[in-house]
Amino acid sequence: MKKTAEFVSPRHPDKICDFIADSILDAYGKEDKDSRVALEVMGGHNLITINGEITSHAKPDVVGLVKNIVGQNYKVIANVVPQSPEISRGVDIGGAGDQGIMKGYATSETQTLMPLEYVLARDLCQKIFEVYSYDGKTQVTVEDGKVKVVVASFQNTKSDELLDLVKKIIRADEYLINPAGEWSQGGFDADTGLSGRKLIVDNYGPEVPIGGGSFSGKDYTKVDRSGAYMARRIAVDLLRKRGAKEVYTKLAYAIGKPDPVMAVVLVDGVEEIIEGYDLSPRGIRKALTLDTVSYTNTSVWGHFGRNFPWDK
Repeated sequence: MKKTAEFVSPRHPDKICDFIADSILDAYGKEDKDSRVALEVMGGHNLITINGEITSHAKPDVVGLVKNIVGQNYKVIANVVPQSPEISRGVDIGGAGDQGIMKGYATSETQTLMPLEYVLARDLCQKIFEVYSYDGKTQVTVEDGKVKVVVASFQNTKSDELLDLVKKIIRADEYLINPAGEWSQGGFDADTGLSGRKLIVDNYGPEVPIGGGSFSGKDYTKVDRSGAYMARRIAVDLLRKRGAKEVYTKLAYAIGKPDPVMAVVLVDGVEEIIEGYDLSPRGIRKALTLDTVSYTNTSVWGHFGRNFPWDK
């Protein structure tokens, strides 16, 4: 069976937007741990637009923070309002900040308990980025554990030099290096980015179902994020405890309600009810020490398999 996963560098436009969104979230959380933040960021061509809802006692310099990331020549438009009172009344009592479905996953095929094709694509992208710190993408296709095709496209590279580097990192039957030709225009100069658009990269790759909610720019009360983190933690726990090959976790929430309306897990294909975990937003915050997490750090290189509290 063939499986393919891709990865993108931190200089990809969508990932820059994720980084901005989580940098703003961290800035608010540093001054006020109870900040409620739900932001979307769009950027490109010397313009950054920030839109969303924030309720917080903190008052960071958002425009200055963003310009320090992208450059002083960028125009930054921030349109932020307080959280809706109707949403707040449900969150105030410990309920979820929105309805949603979250999926978690763990597999024994790699040391990080992540899918092999995903691990290979991420590792390749990271190692190329150490040499060429630009906009770029990788893609790896595997079949029965063997690498069939590797794709690597990176800004400001010579294809022959990039091919030499890639061959040192990973062996494959076929290499496609800068398949559309060498390119020098990348990042926000070439394309518009949007936070929350690289969901498959943020999760487990395309072979594993996801709930569909984005992560970056959201505080823990948004279970799109915290619930997905907890789903991964449960999957990792049960994989290790049961000596399983593969674990899927499924959670679902209703807005304003603390406990999930669905909490089941498939351990090697056998479904059972999840027990022994506090799955309320506040319970997840405590269990995963989300007050201490640098969300900015999660916005690059994926949210899972990187030794965060939900991976341990």
